[in-house]
Amino acid sequence: MTVNQTLHIRTMPEPAAMLRLIKPITWFPPMWAYLCGVVSSGVSPSGQWGLVLLGVILAGPIVCGMSQAANDWCDRHVDAINEPDRPIPSGRIPGRWGLWIALAMTALSLLVGWQLGPWGFGATVVGVLAAWAYSAEPVRLKRSGWWGPGLVGLSYESLPWFTGAAVLSAGSPSLAVVVIALLYGIGAHGIMTLNDFKALEGDRQMGVNSLPVTMGPERAARLACWVMALPQAMVIALLFMWDRPLHALAIVAVLALQLWAMRVLLTDPKGRAPWYNGTGVMLYVGGMMIAAFAIRTLEVLP
Repeated sequence: MTVNQTLHIRTMPEPAAMLRLIKPITWFPPMWAYLCGVVSSGVSPSGQWGLVLLGVILAGPIVCGMSQAANDWCDRHVDAINEPDRPIPSGRIPGRWGLWIALAMTALSLLVGWQLGPWGFGATVVGVLAAWAYSAEPVRLKRSGWWGPGLVGLSYESLPWFTGAAVLSAGSPSLAVVVIALLYGIGAHGIMTLNDFKALEGDRQMGVNSLPVTMGPERAARLACWVMALPQAMVIALLFMWDRPLHALAIVAVLALQLWAMRVLLTDPKGRAPWYNGTGVMLYVGGMMIAAFAIRTLEVLP
């Protein structure tokens, strides 16, 4: 039996497993945020579509994909408890292939980021460092239910938004762009907290102090809802102040639908978290694009 098992040990990763490792479903938020940055810059993309496309690919498949590979490698022991069918614990990506893929994609991220000029490259460096700081020892900010989701929220929403605006503007974005991007990144902390519900048992056993572990599902879900809602309320207030009432009212409608979804979520936080991540989150990112269009011609702030 031992000889037979040895003969069937995989030495090369499965192609399908490599695709699953970099989780295409997670690419959408940073790609969307980059496009929000492009729109909010107020600069016409005409003649710069190559930069737009390259930035979207960098934000999603490359940098976000790299962060997922790094996270799965660093989380392989937790995943063996939570989701043993994942590519690394299941053996479909054997040995140190998970680490090598993450390192190769780190190098690719920096190479592609260099093509976006100094602002794009600088943002790429920040994104790469954030990805490894979140997952890898000795920093491993994922251990904290406060720092970990905060870093991911800013990396998924604020950083690519800032990057898209900076690349199109070929310079520092306006203060309005920075403020709105930052608010949506802060709100994404709540989204990341809800995402931690799926790893509740493994996190508890492996000492990962996510908010669902330290606060319990009910309290963590309530906090996540507040964290998601308050920054959007601030965006609405700012848009009214900046004389963008129609855009502000559109985000009011989007937020109202989220509040309904939050009420459903709170009836069963652990069971409803995946549903909310597919419903409320789409409304959240829809509001992002509305805000991007609102501030693209804003001249109130420098």
